[in-house]
Amino acid sequence: MPEDSSSIDYVMEKASGPHFSGLRLDGLLSSPSKSSISSPSHFRSAVPPFSLISDPAAPNQPFVIGVTGGTASGKTTVCDMIIQQLHDHRIVLVNQDSFYRGLTSEELARVQEYNFDHPDAFDTEQLLHCINTLKSGQPYQVPIYDFKTHQRKADAFRQVNACDVIILEGILVFHDSRVRDLMNMKIFVDTDADVRLARRIRRDTVERGRDIDSVLEQYAKFVKPAFDDFVLPSKKYADVIIPRGGDNHVAVDLIVQHIHTKLGQHDLCKIYPNVFVIQSTFQIRGMHTLIREKDISKHDFVFYSDRLIRLVVEHGLGHLPFTEKQVVTPTGAVYSGVDFCKKLCGVSVIRSGESMENALRACCKGIKIGKILIHRVGDNGMQLIYEKLPSDISERHVLLMDPVLGTGNSASQAIELLIQKGVPESHIIFLNLISAPEGIHCVCKRFPSLKIVTSEIDVCINEEYRVIPGLGEFGDRYFGTDD
Repeated sequence: MPEDSSSIDYVMEKASGPHFSGLRLDGLLSSPSKSSISSPSHFRSAVPPFSLISDPAAPNQPFVIGVTGGTASGKTTVCDMIIQQLHDHRIVLVNQDSFYRGLTSEELARVQEYNFDHPDAFDTEQLLHCINTLKSGQPYQVPIYDFKTHQRKADAFRQVNACDVIILEGILVFHDSRVRDLMNMKIFVDTDADVRLARRIRRDTVERGRDIDSVLEQYAKFVKPAFDDFVLPSKKYADVIIPRGGDNHVAVDLIVQHIHTKLGQHDLCKIYPNVFVIQSTFQIRGMHTLIREKDISKHDFVFYSDRLIRLVVEHGLGHLPFTEKQVVTPTGAVYSGVDFCKKLCGVSVIRSGESMENALRACCKGIKIGKILIHRVGDNGMQLIYEKLPSDISERHVLLMDPVLGTGNSASQAIELLIQKGVPESHIIFLNLISAPEGIHCVCKRFPSLKIVTSEIDVCINEEYRVIPGLGEFGDRYFGTDD
């Protein structure tokens, strides 16, 4: 049978189809003629299909959360708790039950033998179309499934508009890898089987007027086998497992905190967990405004660039490993703190990267700094001209410094050199002031274990391989060699 909530209060609401937060949500709308309902394309966005392909670099992509678990495990309760705590965002909760296939006349004649807990019971293609459309920022007409007639309603649908968060809930939302790949976070609600069965018996007898024998027969024939065959195996795909469902307030609070953090991030940080953008403030935005101004004096450009570089360096140092250390304070008390990473060095990409050396030396007394020179002609013809690195660099964590990450090709060559010298990829932290999305894609796809720390992610690279809006030739402006 279709999946239901663990709470009686939610049962009838859930049975009506998908749930919505009420923010920017239209009511029931009349649909076209019944003849057009037969095609899944009736429930569609107003945009052509080619625009449904989500662009990872596009701004304001919704954060997609998948929530699954066994029948009556408390999935809807968890979803409602998340929505209540994210009240300042536009949220839509889409239930997988909305995408049940309508039964044929032959199936209706033997409806008691139909397995509603099998993946084939759902129209996964339309579900994918729905989520892709919402991720592209377009509205979607979600079908309404009638659990009495076991058909989709021919005269109504739900209009879902653009949102900040999409929560997809259902017993089999982790089953199809294509659906899983659309999710930014996957939650499995884990509740004891006896508790789930007791909740289901209570729901079906109280709310649906069924007798206990029929409930137990259906549970043993369809529900439990489907859980063992499809739901439980999907648990391994979960990012977060919540024991006890909606009763676990601590777990839900931690999830909401994580979602708040992700919603404040650039979309590339959601795609690549190894990309870190320092938290923006009016001070940081103000300094960026100054150094991006084409008519700023060289003195001011250097002054504010140095301030931003120092912030990036300090943030980058925070990603180095630390060990616990206790010291005795002048009062005689013991303070439990941490000790800095000892095996560390910097590597600057000549010559713009040399502008970041002073900030690193100011933070790390006596640090060794190596240099790499790569000759660049447009986006091609790169050639390693010079490298001078510490002899024991393979034993150190490396802070690679270049103020601007453009196409990412020269950065990839510098990283490849460090790896050839024996530096583990995970020991490299790449520091820059601004980064282009193209460069982040290039570096992160090739080197997923290193970290990128930047102060801002710009819009794109133009046909001349310049970062836009960018700040021009950083090295020339910093060292005073521009025209």
